[in-house]
Amino acid sequence: MRRFLSLLAAGSAIALASPTIAQHASMPGMGAQAQPSPPAPAEDHAAPAPDHAAMGHDAPMPGMDHSGHDMAAMADRAGTAQPVGNAPPPPVPSDHYADRFFPAAEMARAREAMMMEGGASLFGQVLFNVFEYQAHRGDGGYRWSGEAWYGGDINRLWLKSEGEGASGGDLETAELQALYSRAIDPYFNLQAGIRQDFGRGPGRTYATIGIEGLAPGFSEVGGAMFLSSKGDVLGRFEAYYDQRITQRLIFQPRLEINLSAQDIPESAIGAGLTDIELGGRLRYEFSRQFAPYVGISYLHKSGATARLARAAGEDADALSFVAGLRFWL
Repeated sequence: MRRFLSLLAAGSAIALASPTIAQHASMPGMGAQAQPSPPAPAEDHAAPAPDHAAMGHDAPMPGMDHSGHDMAAMADRAGTAQPVGNAPPPPVPSDHYADRFFPAAEMARAREAMMMEGGASLFGQVLFNVFEYQAHRGDGGYRWSGEAWYGGDINRLWLKSEGEGASGGDLETAELQALYSRAIDPYFNLQAGIRQDFGRGPGRTYATIGIEGLAPGFSEVGGAMFLSSKGDVLGRFEAYYDQRITQRLIFQPRLEINLSAQDIPESAIGAGLTDIELGGRLRYEFSRQFAPYVGISYLHKSGATARLARAAGEDADALSFVAGLRFWL
């Protein structure tokens, strides 16, 4: 057995060394079979120098400039560093190439469907950001603030509504707005339309113009001015922000400011800053469309509006604990 293993190892070594031996044998002067190169024949006289002029080497080649300056300029203009041209641009295609091979009417319908899918689609949403019960000193009450819209990326129809009432079911104030909205940049929309008031006091109709959108920091902001059929001018500013604590737990601070250009005693509104509302609501999103919440809301009536409220036996300041539902469809 040992003798067989020794023969196997010796054969492997010879096989591995064979390419090296063959390589050395093929190199001149390394093998026994290498033959010396024959001597070069002696030249009787020097060969004549070639006639470059006769061969045409002195004549410049067409399109070639052998000057050193131009060659350096060409080197400097390598790649995309070429001189600016003045050739006119190619004409803009005025036809659809596919129409040469397919029926033009069918291709037009296909292009229209592609445009609809690529950004011209119509869609909508119904959102109630506030839909709650308010518990405060005395009788509690209810409140809502919601909006619905339908349209495309640029033009939309909006409906907005907000109001409040006593826990006994009496409606105190309410309003409904119907607005046309047009995008003026990627973040803000210009809105115009009408507003109708309901509830306690005289019903009023207002012409409305405002702006609404997403401010830096992802805060939702909006401002509007209202001109009534009686010549009354009102203003409003709103803002809120969704601060995510977790993926489902969100805290939303909210601010609303109302103003009036004149006294409107029949509506219990005084000139100037009428009221400020600050609130904070903590919601839990069981789904993106359904989120119950709890929070607090503080309302402060100011100036002449506060005096009118006290004269009517109402408080100028109210702190409420709220519980409600935020949802959208």
